[in-house]
Amino acid sequence: MTVHVPSPVVSAGKAELAMALGGFAIGTSEFVIMGLLPEVANQFAVTVPQAGYVISAYALGVVVGAPVIAALAARWPRHLLLMALIAMFAIGNFASALAPSHGALTVIRFLAGLPHGAYFGVASLVAASLVAPHQRAQAVARMMLGLTGATLIGVPLAAWLGQALGWRAAFALVAVIAVLSCLLIWRWVPRRPGDATASPVRELGALTRPQVLLTLAVGSVGFGGVFCVFSYVSPTMTQVAGLPLAWLPAVLALFGTGMIVGNMVGAWLADRALLPTIGGILLWNLVVTALFAWTAQHLWLAMFNILLIGTGAALGPALQIRLMDVAEDAQTLAAALNHSAFNISNALGAWLGGMAISAGLGWTATGWVGALLPAAGFAVYLASLGQMRRAGPAAAGA
Repeated sequence: MTVHVPSPVVSAGKAELAMALGGFAIGTSEFVIMGLLPEVANQFAVTVPQAGYVISAYALGVVVGAPVIAALAARWPRHLLLMALIAMFAIGNFASALAPSHGALTVIRFLAGLPHGAYFGVASLVAASLVAPHQRAQAVARMMLGLTGATLIGVPLAAWLGQALGWRAAFALVAVIAVLSCLLIWRWVPRRPGDATASPVRELGALTRPQVLLTLAVGSVGFGGVFCVFSYVSPTMTQVAGLPLAWLPAVLALFGTGMIVGNMVGAWLADRALLPTIGGILLWNLVVTALFAWTAQHLWLAMFNILLIGTGAALGPALQIRLMDVAEDAQTLAAALNHSAFNISNALGAWLGGMAISAGLGWTATGWVGALLPAAGFAVYLASLGQMRRAGPAAAGA
């Protein structure tokens, strides 16, 4: 009997699509709540800043869940682990839609955030394993198109639904998309046995490797400038640049477009020269965030600058591949921790930007304050190169 083996290209494409749909659901859920906070606050009779605790709770869930789940589930077949993670995420969003109180919603959002980092880490490993070594970053970037595409399509769609039918409808929509992703992962992601030799101790061993820690440190600060600006883009554009409120969705779409372009172009560059690409992206982020302190006072320049700032997402696939190269036999934990690092960077950027504004430095201060974070990331990057030279070829990874 002749057994038909599907084309590797088709199989990889379908697997990437199935996993990207899960990323689309996760990205939509993560960002749409920012536009629905007033509705949540009104529903539960709390202030908007208090309603914002649900955002912090989700981010904390990402940071906590990524290493814990990755270490404990490293032996699982990866397609089954992906299904379990996106199913857990779907349940968390269905529960969010039914939350009876602000306190309950805060706890549920923490739980919904737990599978986030581990999902993207495992999906990145699967995507990279389906292509030739010199195409890994592009495969990861295609899978990550779900997350970046959510900022362009998913968030506006869910926000519109939340405005029309109530914020609970937005979470229900996300949950339905996550269920669909789970079904497609079951259908299209190749079955691969788990690593029988994996253990939590071995996975945690990644945290003893200097290059893993330095790469995570780059991610923990290097992307912060993007979110230092983006977290306060609405008031900056309307109060400083003079943007009519009705145009705000266009600015958000420009940011999302920039993320998609940066994701794909950065991955293409990373597949050709990984370490120079990481350093170049950090310097690029430094320049485009610093420019915002000036362009924010000129509407059209500010809008173009927002597009350029969005391209900073190029850092994600490059750092993901770098972690794969230096993690040795602790791939699952290292890949998942990349997303914990980016959530730390996001929180750090928003916090520092808020401090600058509260200190009376003005909305445009997010530009030059944000530029300090990729500058710090570049300093860590240089330290990583120095440590690699001192340690010899073994530290360089693949």
